[in-house]
Amino acid sequence: MDLVGTLGRVFTVGELLRQWRHRRGISPLDLAIAADVSARHVSLVETGKSRPSAEMVLRLAEQLGVPLRDRNRLLLAAGHAPRYGERPLDDDVLKQAIGRVLGAHEPFPALAFDRSWNLVLANRAFGRFLDRVDPDLLRPPVNLLRLGLDPRGFAGMVVNLADVRAMFRARVGRQLATAPDPDLAALFEELLAAAPEGVAGPAADVVLPMVLRVDGRELRLFSTITTFGTPTDITLEEVAIESYYPADDETATYFDVPAQSTSRPSTARGQVW
Repeated sequence: MDLVGTLGRVFTVGELLRQWRHRRGISPLDLAIAADVSARHVSLVETGKSRPSAEMVLRLAEQLGVPLRDRNRLLLAAGHAPRYGERPLDDDVLKQAIGRVLGAHEPFPALAFDRSWNLVLANRAFGRFLDRVDPDLLRPPVNLLRLGLDPRGFAGMVVNLADVRAMFRARVGRQLATAPDPDLAALFEELLAAAPEGVAGPAADVVLPMVLRVDGRELRLFSTITTFGTPTDITLEEVAIESYYPADDETATYFDVPAQSTSRPSTARGQVW
């Protein structure tokens, strides 16, 4: 069975597997050894001379680190039913799971976004900053790349904007290399393709902070990215949580002060938690 690609190209399961193998830089022999199958069998599958079982497709996909969405695509191309479900982002179970993580990070900002960098949920601390941006940028879907790089958004507050833009470029570039996505690729070309390859300006000793000028202060924040372990749902696998931490005592003190605003602005598919 064949499957139509994003540009109308028809791909067999063997072609799709070969694309993922090339993307990962793995030889047929290395893949065969990792999946505990013969190199000949891998070759037969890739050339379309053997139709793999669903279990074989998933075994090869596991070794290639194929995302769940694309594992379903591989299964369909091989003539099998999809294996992984995809809950809507406004599903109560998903929102509660994500919301607990965001809420636990208070009083510091945290947010969740999907594979296209669209905002899913944010905690109240992050909502304090949304109050400062142009409302036009908060119309669903709220895209974090646009929000971060548009002068009407965070770009007007970011002191080290060249550094942050270079960081975005590197992160999105790595994401596209790992799991290509046409929508994100279009955003990359529009907003980040012309950004410098490396970090502009001196890097910090340990991590590169984002420096925001807010209320006459300079807030220095670094962040971590969290994903859910061993997800079996496509939506949950594609959600990432970014948690911000103060890089100095002055920034920590700023977040200890309760926000005056208690608004809970809407996001792309949810709300501030």
